[in-house]
Amino acid sequence: MALLLCLLLIFLSSATACDRCLHQSKAAYFNKASALSSGACGYGSLAVGLSRGHLAAGGSSLYKDGAGCGSCFQIRCKNSTLCSCKGTRVTLTDINQGNETDFVLSSRAFMAMAKHGMGQHILKLGTVDVEYKRIPCGYRNQNLAVGSSNWSFMKRKYGAVWDTSRVPNGALQFRFVITSGFDGKWIWAKTVLPADWKTGIVYDSRVQITDIAKEGCSHCDDNNLR
Repeated sequence: MALLLCLLLIFLSSATACDRCLHQSKAAYFNKASALSSGACGYGSLAVGLSRGHLAAGGSSLYKDGAGCGSCFQIRCKNSTLCSCKGTRVTLTDINQGNETDFVLSSRAFMAMAKHGMGQHILKLGTVDVEYKRIPCGYRNQNLAVGSSNWSFMKRKYGAVWDTSRVPNGALQFRFVITSGFDGKWIWAKTVLPADWKTGIVYDSRVQITDIAKEGCSHCDDNNLR
């Protein structure tokens, strides 16, 4: 039986009365980005090209059993001596099994939170206090990656990988529902998979998602974290 595996890069923004909630937590780092690219989301080598290698493993509340894979965050450390006000953007590609920090970052992302020339100094700290918010993802060269009038349902296999055993023949079109606020919205990929599609290959659907799902929080972002 044919089995179709789709690797979804669904880049949504999250929260409620606030469009952007500002969260307080801690972050640590991995020495090697490969630890994150081979993570639970299943992006594999594709992850290294996301956010210039600024990757993150998120706690269970961020990973959300895989639904949080591909989420983007603006994160900055709070040490005013070492850290810049801007911080850096990261993409979630793995789950952080520990409970001491919300994020474990790639060393490149961890150093990117520092002021110019302070990267090695921040690495020596190991763990830092941070604040972060969910943001829309934007990729110049990567979008959402995925014949007949009948539609087949897909189920999440793990992380960002969805599959189905009911694969129609020929070229395939792709659609999904996103929830932003209270209502769901259909997103259609105008570009179809070719009739000779093959498993294991990433096809660019040319879809970008910028919808913001609101979330409830006690501290809304006042736009000083950009």
